[in-house]
Amino acid sequence: MTAAPRGVLAALCVTVTISYGALYYAFAVLAPTITADTGWSMTAITAAFSLGLLVSGLVGVVAGRTIQAEGPRRAMVAGAVVGAAGLGMVAGASSYLWFVVAMVLCGAGAAGLFYAPAFAALTHWYGAGRVRALTTLTLVAGFASTIFAPLTTALADLTSWRTTYAVLAVLLLVVAVPTHAIALHHPWPAHTDTEHVTPDREVLRSPAFVLTAAGATLTKLAMFAALVALIPLLVGRGMTPTLAAWALGLGGAGQVIGRVAFPRLTAVTNVRQRVLWGTTAMALTTLALAVVPGPALLLIGLAMVAGAARGVYTLVGATLVTDLWGPERYAAINGVLGAPISVATALGPFAGAWIAELTGGYPETFAVLAALAAVGSALSVLAVRRAPLAAAVA
Repeated sequence: MTAAPRGVLAALCVTVTISYGALYYAFAVLAPTITADTGWSMTAITAAFSLGLLVSGLVGVVAGRTIQAEGPRRAMVAGAVVGAAGLGMVAGASSYLWFVVAMVLCGAGAAGLFYAPAFAALTHWYGAGRVRALTTLTLVAGFASTIFAPLTTALADLTSWRTTYAVLAVLLLVVAVPTHAIALHHPWPAHTDTEHVTPDREVLRSPAFVLTAAGATLTKLAMFAALVALIPLLVGRGMTPTLAAWALGLGGAGQVIGRVAFPRLTAVTNVRQRVLWGTTAMALTTLALAVVPGPALLLIGLAMVAGAARGVYTLVGATLVTDLWGPERYAAINGVLGAPISVATALGPFAGAWIAELTGGYPETFAVLAALAAVGSALSVLAVRRAPLAAAVA
């Protein structure tokens, strides 16, 4: 096997980290300031942001097909240009409609900048070394919030939220566009269906793929809803908001631990075991947070274990298409798989709040989310069982 192209992993570590910081985490930091300055409600601007995430899932299908056919360079350069244009439009938004259009552009750009296209590039170019490459990328990009949350806050304090978005637009444009244009300029043999490879269309219509999509969507919905609901849950159990925020941050540290452990996990398990353990851990840690009332130290420990489960599950999902259907069609199939997952990502925060209002409390919310994750786990395990036997036991 030929060596992986030099510089690709380092380049993607930089650009994916910047992309998540500018297009995702900056909004979380600046949303209250935007609301205070413009008068647009938090619900309204969050809806615009969520619409952008939905658009990202739809555009991701097209991006995946483009990457599979010709490689990631054009899709990821275009993503950086469109994403930077969206950020620039957010900075200049003089009306709510303009803001919505800008967020839609940001979402379209994200389809060529976030994990999915980067995973496709690494899966194709790194071959047998893809697990280590994917792990490295998620470890580095996992610090996007650590870097960009304080950076965005400091810049907004010194200037304004509009200037901050303008600076992020320039940063994305001047770093990601040339980096993708130069670092991703490598041969990419086009994938074509042959008698030895099941056509993509048949894979997308197969029970295994439908079950995989359904299971991943439910699990991701539970995961993102639980993340947003964790601080209210912990505050309700007697923690101060500051301590609850620390618990959430330490959950991020647990996520890093899970990702670091993943390469070793792949060496001693098959795909069936990884899917079973990864999804079951998501359900069980969510249930534990629902039923354990304290003390605070134990809850913080559970938050870290839940973070580790998220870290493992992220990489289980990143490698699942390759494990079940091979690396040749990763970009196209993963692009389609990402569409319903993007819906779950966008709806997660709303789902957590809605379930809490419906059930009357956050412990009950976590119990419902644990049940959703358990159903997702069952569907995911069944999907692997329905996949081709050779892939399922590899």
